[in-house]
Amino acid sequence: MNLDNLEVLSPAGSFESLRSAVDYGADAVYLGGQSFGMRAGPENFTYDSLKAAVELAHSKGVKIYLTCNTLPRNNEIPHFRQFMEEADDCGVDAVIVADLGLLSLVKEYCPEMEVHMSTQTGIVNYVTARELYNMGVKRVVVARELSLEEIAEIRAKTPADLEIEAFVHGAMCVSFSGRCLLSQYLVNRDANRGECAQPCRWSYSLMEETRKGEYYPIMEDSSGTYILNAKDLCMIEHLDKVANAGVTSLKIEGRAKSSYYVSVVTNAYRMAVDILKQDSDNYKLPQWVRDEVFKVSHRPYCTGFFFGHPKDCQYYESSGYIREYDVAAIVDECKDGYLYCTQRNKFLKGDEVEILAPGKIFDTLRVEELYNSDGEPIESANHAMMILPIQCEKEYPANSIIRIKK
Repeated sequence: MNLDNLEVLSPAGSFESLRSAVDYGADAVYLGGQSFGMRAGPENFTYDSLKAAVELAHSKGVKIYLTCNTLPRNNEIPHFRQFMEEADDCGVDAVIVADLGLLSLVKEYCPEMEVHMSTQTGIVNYVTARELYNMGVKRVVVARELSLEEIAEIRAKTPADLEIEAFVHGAMCVSFSGRCLLSQYLVNRDANRGECAQPCRWSYSLMEETRKGEYYPIMEDSSGTYILNAKDLCMIEHLDKVANAGVTSLKIEGRAKSSYYVSVVTNAYRMAVDILKQDSDNYKLPQWVRDEVFKVSHRPYCTGFFFGHPKDCQYYESSGYIREYDVAAIVDECKDGYLYCTQRNKFLKGDEVEILAPGKIFDTLRVEELYNSDGEPIESANHAMMILPIQCEKEYPANSIIRIKK
């Protein structure tokens, strides 16, 4: 097991999320531009913001991978040269593609650009991985449907300098390797071009053909059932096994998720990897690190296909999230015994909050006094984005998170 280059790869759908990923310990960040990316919903990055993102990340030793992993149609191909030339000019470290045609164009337009082949490609065997390597691919993002044994065989039967990336955390699709037709079929939003409406999360019932309008729940529940709804993936307790199978990049799903999600999950996996590197033969997480991934919005967790057929990976009761914590505020600076913060959700004088700083166990603090930006005492922080000084003896870096249990 070679852990020297084991990478924590975090998502960013906005500049705020990018900053969170960088601050909280990502080795690399993947993000999308204004086109060719599999997430049309998030803010994503313009040319100027991408250039600024690369500059910020590189100043901290963090790499940037740009997604161009949609399955583009004919009318989109003429625009790809400009997309690649701008990416190259911004200095991104690699592009993630799913389409063989785009792979050939990347090699034509930017021959020195590192290419990662997306999970959308459906890479499930060593022959495919090896052939992609022969075509100039530096890294393969293996399909989520593989077990650890299958990944290990791909590792054993491919060139040593071909990197393997695998999703280890986040939402999962009911489709194979993320290629789903359901959204386009039902609401004309193509999941393979970044526009998924997530119909796999909807509730469904049966209707018998000759009894129009009479609906029958698929399970004995008046609300029907969520037959297509997958649990979320979480492998934080098994990173030793993932690394031992030959995975070099641990990918966190979530370009459509909040910066809070990115901060907390990145921080947890950063600490988990550091613990693994300290003693790879006796990998065991402290309970508080494990608990961190439960303090973001999530569906019930499972281990996906890593240990074989995922018999318990569907969740039929609800498509909603488990959300037990809110972000109360974000720390802007510490000065003269006060945390100067920007409010994100309402909290009250007397509340007990947790403060999470990068790479640290969280601290608890009771808000004994609360003031507005004019220094006047208040009972409640109830205005969005208000500036708040909170008395605190300990100092925390900017972008530390103040959260409160709901």
